[in-house]
Amino acid sequence: MKRILILCTGNSARSQMAEGLMRDALGGNAEVFSAGTRPSLVRPEAIAVMSELGIDLSGHRSKSVDEFSGQEFDYVITVCDNANEACPIFPGKTKRLHWPFDDPAGVAGSVEERKAAFRKVRDQIRAKIRDWVADTIQ
Repeated sequence: MKRILILCTGNSARSQMAEGLMRDALGGNAEVFSAGTRPSLVRPEAIAVMSELGIDLSGHRSKSVDEFSGQEFDYVITVCDNANEACPIFPGKTKRLHWPFDDPAGVAGSVEERKAAFRKVRDQIRAKIRDWVADTIQ
């Protein structure tokens, strides 16, 4: 079974959404985790826009990449430039991938404007994962 770790800075939005989307795309065929180089809190907007797709992030917590130190992964995917630069070395034959996405948490405005930014990034991540799974995993 493949093991996949998705990294971002805060593990609050992009990596959390990517974890949920990757799990959904792969079913039970992989173990998928997410973490951050400076973990914070899972953003309520991320939870809300993922629930629109039937993916529940409400039980997720923001985790530090240090929790995964020394573990082996088939893939480590960074979804922001900061995490790409700060990503630790993982043992074994880990393949590193970098998929940068804009940070929806940086968007100001009304609740609906912020959710729209999260939806846009969610949909970009979902498209990237679908393409990658079709080309790489299956």
